[in-house]
Amino acid sequence: MKLQDKKIYPWIVVGLLWVVALLNYMDRQMLSTMQGNIAESIPALRNAEAFGALMAIFLWVYGFCSPFSGAVADRVSRKWLIVGSLGVWSAVTYLMGYCESFEGLMWLRGIMGVSEALYIPSALSLIADFFTGKGRSLAIGLHMTGLYCGQALGGFGAMVAGNWSWQATFHWFGIIGVAYAVVLIFLLHEKSGHGSVKPAAAKSAAPSAKKESVIQSFAVVFSNIAFWVILFFFASSSIPGWATKNWLPTLFKDNLGLSMDWAGPMATLTIAVSSFIGVMIGGPISDRWVKKNVKGRIYTSAIGLAMMIPALVLIGLAHNAFLSVLAGLFFGIGYGMFDANNMPILCQFVSSRQRAMAYGFMNSLGVIMGAVTTQLLGGLADSIGLGKCFAFMGAILIVALALQLIVLKPKSDDKDDEDAPTAAENLKAETVEA
Repeated sequence: MKLQDKKIYPWIVVGLLWVVALLNYMDRQMLSTMQGNIAESIPALRNAEAFGALMAIFLWVYGFCSPFSGAVADRVSRKWLIVGSLGVWSAVTYLMGYCESFEGLMWLRGIMGVSEALYIPSALSLIADFFTGKGRSLAIGLHMTGLYCGQALGGFGAMVAGNWSWQATFHWFGIIGVAYAVVLIFLLHEKSGHGSVKPAAAKSAAPSAKKESVIQSFAVVFSNIAFWVILFFFASSSIPGWATKNWLPTLFKDNLGLSMDWAGPMATLTIAVSSFIGVMIGGPISDRWVKKNVKGRIYTSAIGLAMMIPALVLIGLAHNAFLSVLAGLFFGIGYGMFDANNMPILCQFVSSRQRAMAYGFMNSLGVIMGAVTTQLLGGLADSIGLGKCFAFMGAILIVALALQLIVLKPKSDDKDDEDAPTAAENLKAETVEA
């Protein structure tokens, strides 16, 4: 029996992609904590606005590429998209160790944005296809913990660069990523039937029916009001999500009077550990709740959003280490519960034939909002202060929470089950053919 035919293989896929997710966030996050180290060689990075622009260029490119990468992932092998994406961004990470100018870093961060944009829509749609029954939220949530762990390890960038050098740090992590891409060539496999019409639906389809075009897929997704609501609350949560990734180390450094060697790991570990806990709580709760109530996933996600609101206010206004870490933990748990359920909720309203593209649009808008926030905070850091900005973000989530609870009304846990012809419809179709 082939490896991909074994019952355990869906969980092997989660494990393989967990490492890719870790590398995905670690490679992009290292830069945020190595600002001081790199600035010794590239003085332009000492300016907060310039550093914000460097962080934001990745997000702008990533955001604009995500919808197209999702559309591609719905139609070609997601295995090769994942392998290629990992190989390219790891090579870029390696090359960043040779940069001697601000402009060089900007170009490489832009290329990294293109390559990393291919990963998330492909990975999440692949996992969702392998877990069509129970365990979908848990599986996707476990994969997302790889992102959190990568974020946490990236927080040690300044410490590693201090012991070695920032150049060597980029070199070694780039080499590790390229090597792992080779491993995936042999172990990662595509889900059989990817990109085709589901068997249940195929019986009633005309023999000459053509595959859905990209424009038709866009039209189907964007004519769904539920998708617009999902798009809104995903983008709204991305504002504080990216703010904590890129600016929480700086906020902790300023509010608590710490060096970046300590503020970086404190900020990233707090969010990463608590988000992991949130996934381990929110994933199983969602998978069980949806069996009793089809809105169970939405309610679990809403609880997470509700937790993030007061946490952001406390993160921004607290000048005490205990309260800051406590607020960070509360935010992370809520974010983990929310994050584990985004793709599962999308599966309730969007067919598997359009999920990667739909998530690509979600990821795109979320990242673009993150880019705006990252760059805006760079300009506001010295004027009104990061703390007040973090506190204000909580107000935005109140609107997202209300829309999520009021508008989203799924009919089933999987849109494919809802779209599949009933037994009577299949019998009628077979009678007509006869």
